[in-house]
Amino acid sequence: MVLTRDEALTLLHEYVKNERMLYHCYASEAVLRAIATRLGEDQEKWGMAGLLHDLDIELVDTDLARHGLEAGKILREKGYDADLVDAIVMHNESASGAKRASRFQHALAAGETITGLIIATTLVYPDKKLASVKPKSVTKRMKERAFAASVNRDIVMECEKIGIPLDEFAALSVSAMQAISDRIGL
Repeated sequence: MVLTRDEALTLLHEYVKNERMLYHCYASEAVLRAIATRLGEDQEKWGMAGLLHDLDIELVDTDLARHGLEAGKILREKGYDADLVDAIVMHNESASGAKRASRFQHALAAGETITGLIIATTLVYPDKKLASVKPKSVTKRMKERAFAASVNRDIVMECEKIGIPLDEFAALSVSAMQAISDRIGL
């Protein structure tokens, strides 16, 4: 079963209350939709994976040993598509005990991770507006390991495993997030 965006939003709001986490999920949805469009994949399904990938983060109290697994259980019980559930579970490899292998898995992991780098880059701009962010600034910040140190650069680089070079991936992601900047408060 493919879930509608309204159903996904209802489910997300049932489990996630933190506004910043919701903004991250909205940003991830926008980026995953853009990636799907670029790769000729199902924009709705990939967008829903971005939207719901952190569905269980508050439920597991940020326990990374369980994060993703609980979301998988919730979505499986509701009968959602196995590949969507699989991508969500696999965005956190450490909990799954397996390595990402599919294009969908790599896209979700890279797409949701780059949002943190883009937001951190936005927040160092004087106006703190996504509209001011240039993709080149994001790729430059990728090289500064101390900047947004919690952003795993290796995961962002999984964009190359789906055939999108970093410069293009940063541009695609920045553009996707700029399109929803009002929704995510930037």
